[in-house]
Amino acid sequence: MQRVLTVSLNRNAYQIEEDAHARLAEYLADAGKRLAGNPDRTEILFDLEQAIADQCKKRMQQGYDVITLTELGPSLEEIGAVEVPDVSGTPSSPSQESPPALQQVSEGAVLSGICKGLARAAKIDVTLVRAIALVLLFVSGGAMILLYVIMMLIVPFAPLEPNGQPLRKIPAKCRDLVTLVRTKLGMLVS
Repeated sequence: MQRVLTVSLNRNAYQIEEDAHARLAEYLADAGKRLAGNPDRTEILFDLEQAIADQCKKRMQQGYDVITLTELGPSLEEIGAVEVPDVSGTPSSPSQESPPALQQVSEGAVLSGICKGLARAAKIDVTLVRAIALVLLFVSGGAMILLYVIMMLIVPFAPLEPNGQPLRKIPAKCRDLVTLVRTKLGMLVS
C-alpha cells in the first residue's frame, strides 16, 4: 500500500504516490541547483513541472489518476537533466561537468552502483572492485554488507543518462528504495 500525496506542478494539483514524490523532489531539487544563477529560474522550473505533468498524463492508463514511478521514471528520463548554458551560450550537459569524487552509478550496476562508482572514481575496472568487495565480504565475516548499505545511503547517485538504456530491475528498485529512505530520514531530521 502506498500513501498518496497531492502536489502542485505549475500551480495545478496532481495526486502522486509517496515514492514517486521522493523521486520527483530529488529531480526538481537538482534542477533548482543547476538553475541557481539563472534570472529565469522560476519560469523555467514552472515549465519543467508542466512538462513532467504532461509526460506523466500521457503515460497513465485509462481510469487511473495517481502518478506512480511507472509513469514518472520514463517521463523524467525523456525530459532529461536540466542543461544550463555556460557563459559562451553552449549548453553544458551532466557529462561535461566534473563529477563528484564518488557517486553511485546505476547504469549497468548489480545492486545500487557503489562498486561502479568506486571504479569510476578510482579509474579502474569495475570487475576488480567487485572482486575486492567479495573478498572483503568473506574476510570481514559479513560486515561488508553493513558498510555497503551505509554507502548506499550516503553516496549520491550519478544522474541517469537521458538517452541511456533503462535501468535493470534490481538497480532501479535500489535507487527508488534509497531515495525513499533518504526522504524519510530527511523528514525525521527536519
